[in-house]
Amino acid sequence: MTENFVVVDGVRVHFGKAGSGPALVLVHGLVGSVGNWRRNIVELAEDATVYAVDLTNMGRSERVKGLDASLAATADRLAAFMEALGLDKADISGHSHGGAVAMMFAARHPERVRSLILFAPANPFCDFGHFLVRFYQTRTGKALARMVPYLPKQLHALSLRRMYGDPLRVTDGSLEGYTDGLRVPGTMEHILRIVGSWFEDMRLLQGELERIAMTPTLLVWGDRDRAVGLRSAEFLQEILQRSRLVVVPGAGHIPFEEMPEECNRAVHGWLSGAVSA
Repeated sequence: MTENFVVVDGVRVHFGKAGSGPALVLVHGLVGSVGNWRRNIVELAEDATVYAVDLTNMGRSERVKGLDASLAATADRLAAFMEALGLDKADISGHSHGGAVAMMFAARHPERVRSLILFAPANPFCDFGHFLVRFYQTRTGKALARMVPYLPKQLHALSLRRMYGDPLRVTDGSLEGYTDGLRVPGTMEHILRIVGSWFEDMRLLQGELERIAMTPTLLVWGDRDRAVGLRSAEFLQEILQRSRLVVVPGAGHIPFEEMPEECNRAVHGWLSGAVSA
């Protein structure tokens, strides 16, 4: 994978690129980065030109004070990223909050989407974590969140292990994909803005889902996901009429990182047309 930067609306955006063929854009989750896909990019590049992007204010991309953190604005920035690279259309893959961004992107920019590949996407039908979201919207919660980057590495590692179905599957280098950018000024404030508009964003996303009902969509979920419940996939599938669900037994919230072989195989099948909705 080559490391690259592109200027999008005056902002430097970092992305990794590998492979050749139809474009596949990878969108990380709430506190993620390009590094989260390190166990997938080489394999996926056999079928596609892979573009793994650090969203603005995350990873190695530039920080912009006061940036609109809503799903709609983030989706529009993703469209501007594709425009800057000359990508007319792509398969769009997103994880968790990035999955919600991908769905909003498909609703707002349908002409740019061949298909969606969603790993446990945040969605309006799951109430896991609502207590924590409400807490981090409070003054006390915001103050605690601003301390998170400076907590001991052991606590960060514990939080990551809880996202896995089997903590023993956490590999060297995984943690850094979530923590390396947290101390960059502006990162936590952006995350707090995302959390601050969470419920309104989910409400707006629910209203947009009918617009992507016929978008070919691959859903990939771990059956031990404690962050975005597998049950919510059923509600998504009722709306997404051309969706297919792949459940990865034993995996938690980050199946593509925890069990990459299974997930890469599912995406290979999807992109090759061997697996269809």
